[in-house]
Amino acid sequence: MEEFDLFADERQQDLAEADRLRKELRHHEYCYYVLDAPEITDAEYDRLMVALREIEAHYPEEVPKDSPTQRVGGRASGQFTEVKHLEAMLSLGNAFSDAELRAFDERVKQGLPADTKIEYVMEPKIDGLACSLIYENGKLVRAATRGDGVIGENVTANVRTIRSIPLVLKVPEGETVPELLDVRGEVYMPRQAFMRLNEQRAERGESEFANPRNAAAGSLRQLDPNVTAQRNLAFFAYYLVGEGAQAKHSDSLALLKKYGFAVSENYQVVPDIEGAIAFINQFNELRQGLAYDTDGAVLKVNAIYQQRILGATGKDPRWAIAFKYPPEQATTTLEDIDWRVGRTGVLTPTAVLTPVKLSGSVISRATLHNEDFIKAKDIRIGDKVVINKAGEIIPEVLRVELNARTGEEKIVEIPTKCPECGWIVERQGAEAAIRCTNPHCPALGREGLIHFASRDAMNIEGCGPSVINALMDAGLVRDAADLFTLQKEDLLQLDRMGEKSCDNLLAAINASKENELDKLLFALGIRHVGAKVARTLALTYGDINKLFAARPEELAKVRDIGGIIAESVVTWLGTPTNIDLIDRLKAAGLKMTFTAPETSTTNPFFGKTLVFTGTLPTLGRAEAKTMAQDVGAKVSGSVSKKTNYVIAGEEAGSKLDKARELGVEIIDETTFLEMLGKNQ
Repeated sequence: MEEFDLFADERQQDLAEADRLRKELRHHEYCYYVLDAPEITDAEYDRLMVALREIEAHYPEEVPKDSPTQRVGGRASGQFTEVKHLEAMLSLGNAFSDAELRAFDERVKQGLPADTKIEYVMEPKIDGLACSLIYENGKLVRAATRGDGVIGENVTANVRTIRSIPLVLKVPEGETVPELLDVRGEVYMPRQAFMRLNEQRAERGESEFANPRNAAAGSLRQLDPNVTAQRNLAFFAYYLVGEGAQAKHSDSLALLKKYGFAVSENYQVVPDIEGAIAFINQFNELRQGLAYDTDGAVLKVNAIYQQRILGATGKDPRWAIAFKYPPEQATTTLEDIDWRVGRTGVLTPTAVLTPVKLSGSVISRATLHNEDFIKAKDIRIGDKVVINKAGEIIPEVLRVELNARTGEEKIVEIPTKCPECGWIVERQGAEAAIRCTNPHCPALGREGLIHFASRDAMNIEGCGPSVINALMDAGLVRDAADLFTLQKEDLLQLDRMGEKSCDNLLAAINASKENELDKLLFALGIRHVGAKVARTLALTYGDINKLFAARPEELAKVRDIGGIIAESVVTWLGTPTNIDLIDRLKAAGLKMTFTAPETSTTNPFFGKTLVFTGTLPTLGRAEAKTMAQDVGAKVSGSVSKKTNYVIAGEEAGSKLDKARELGVEIIDETTFLEMLGKNQ
C-alpha cells in the first residue's frame, strides 16, 4: 500500500509539472507569435518543450488535445468534411474610389435614423483566407473556411498548427469567458515565409505559388497537417460573433487581444467618412513596409446596434465595405531570357528587361518561374510585358501586351541541354522544373561553393563568386573541403591575387573553422535546410555525429522539421560522397558541435523587438538576426509601435521612414554591436 501511494504521489507531481509547463509554453507562444516580444530564447523554449514531451510520454492517456505538444498530430485526413457556420460568413462589397466610399457612407446614413453619429473602424484588408474559429469554454474545438458563407470546410487539424491561434484562450484571473465564442479572422502567409516556400518548391522542381494568398489557401487545405505546420501560417482576428460581441466593434477587437489573439495593430477608429479616406491614403504609404500582404483597407460601422439595423443584402453586409488599392504595374520590353543553373541542378528562367521604375526601385530582371509559366502566358523575346511585384516583393511578368506585337518577337526556345555543361536536361515526373542530368555539372559545384562561402553560411570574406570561379578554373578546388587545403603558393597562381589578398583569404578560411554547427549545416546546401532549420537541428542534436545517428521518424518529430525535411536530411547524410565530404571537413578542423548560447537578461536587447533594414556594412541579415536572437531579442520583419530598435544600413527604405514617424529608436551596425557587447 505504501509503495502504491509513493507511485501515486509521483504521478500527481508529474502531472502537476506537466500542467505548469503547458501554461508556461502557452505564455511564451503568445509572447513570440502574437506580441512579437519573446521573453526567452528558442533554445530555452525547446528545452521546456522537451521536458513536457518526456512527462507526457509516460502518461499518454493524460495528454489534453490543447497541449502545446499537440500542435501537429495525427495522419492525413484524406478529405475535409462540411460544417455549417453558426452565423453566415459574409463577403464584402468593394470600392475603388473616394466617390464610391462617400456613396457607401450615404447609404449607411439613409439606413439609420436621421442625425445618427456614425463611427467607422478602419482595418488593413489582409490578403489571405477567411476562417471561423469556434471555442467552447475557452478551448478551440472547430475551425472552418468560409466556403459559400453558409457551409465551410472543417480544417481544425490544420488550424491547430498555426501558432498565433490560441488553443486555449487567455482569460485574466477572476474573469470568465462565454461558453461559446465564434472568432472570425484571416489566415495568411507572411512575406518572408512565402519567399522561403517558393525557394524550396523551386529547388524541388515544383511549381511556385503566384502570391502569398494562394500559398496560404493551398497550405491551409493540405490533407496532411504536418505539411501545413511547415508553412509558417499566421492569423489575424478581425470579428467576434454572437455572445461575446461587445457594444462596439473596436471593443471586440480589444477583447480579442486580451484573449490572446493577434489583431492588426494598424486598425483605427475614425469619426466619419472623411477620416476613413484619410486613413486609406495614409495606409497606402505604410503597407509596403508590413510583414504581410494587403490589397486594401476595410471600413466597418463601429456600433454593433447600428450594424444590426443596417443588416445585409445578399451576401454583403450593408455596414462594411472593402476599399481595393489599384495594383502598381509597369510596362517594359522583354529583351532576353537568362537560364541559370542552381545548386540543385534546376534551370530557372529570368526575364532580362529594359530597366523600368516600379514601387520605388528600378527593375531590370523578373522571374519567369519555369517552362509552364512561359508557355501559359505565351511569352516571347521582344514582347512588351506588364510587370508587377508578386506579393509586393518579387518582380514578376504579369501579362504580355499582345496588341503591341510587331511580328518580330521570337518564340522562347526551352533548353534541351544544360547551358553550363552541355548535358541533356529533363523534367522528372510531375515536376514543373527542368534539371541538368549531370551529377558532376560544374554549375552545381560552383553554386554550392558560392553558397558555402557566403556571408550567411560560413562567411568566408573575400571568397565571392569571382574567386570561386578562378579557383575552380585553375583546378584548385572541387568541393568545400578543398578550400581548407589551399596554400599561399596555390593562390598566388591566380590573376589579381597579391600576397595581401592571399593572406586575408587564408585567414578568413581558417577563421570559418570556428563557426558553430548550424552555420555548417546551412552551408552544406542540404535540400530544404535553410538557416532556421539548420539552427533547429543544431540546437536539438548539438553534435553532427548524433545527427548522423538520427532516424527519419525521430527527426520528423522535431519542431519545424516534419517528414519531408527529415527524409532529405537523412538521405543527404547517408550518401557516400557526402559522408566523405564531412570526414574531410572534420580532418580539416571544422567545428562539428553546437554550443547553445546563454541568454543574458542584462543585455539591452533582451526581450526587445528589433527590425533590420537596408544593407549593413559587415553583417549579413541572417547573421545579425542570429546575434540578436542569441541575447533574447525578437527580430520582426515590419516596424510597428511595438518595435524597440531599428538597425538601419545603406538604402534603407519604407521601414526607416515608418520608424521615424513612430519615434522608434534608430541605430547603425556599430551601435548594434556595441550594445551586444561585441567588437566590430
